Amino acid sequence: MLKLSKKTEYALMSARYMALTRDDKYVTAREIANSYNLSYELVAKVLQILAKRKIIQSFQGVNGGYTLTRNSDEISLADIIKAIEPKYEITDCLRNGFDEESCSYFNCCKIKNPLAGIQKKIDKIFYETKLTELI
Repeated sequence: MLKLSKKTEYALMSARYMALTRDDKYVTAREIANSYNLSYELVAKVLQILAKRKIIQSFQGVNGGYTLTRNSDEISLADIIKAIEPKYEITDCLRNGFDEESCSYFNCCKIKNPLAGIQKKIDKIFYETKLTELI
């Protein structure tokens, strides 16, 4: 079933931290890692991914760091999750497609369509839930 990766958890926590400290202040990977007692290396990697996907913006220099590119009420959890895990589907067949090559149970499976419906509901929740709701 659906389990978000540690990277995704770190991304959500990092985005939450930035939303809380939004007042024109840049935050560093070290600051986030220390605040939540997380691995600095993994936080730094996650922030690079979020910056590449334009969820956050990075600023170099002595007073540099990271900040959100949009207000927290404009960023959905799906934006953050998909930046880190483009495929977070609940089953392999949803992740890899409904075809005989990707699923050995393709011809006899009776649960793929109901599970696809559940996946759509999960997606809807992640798209409708904004970062603001984690604050």
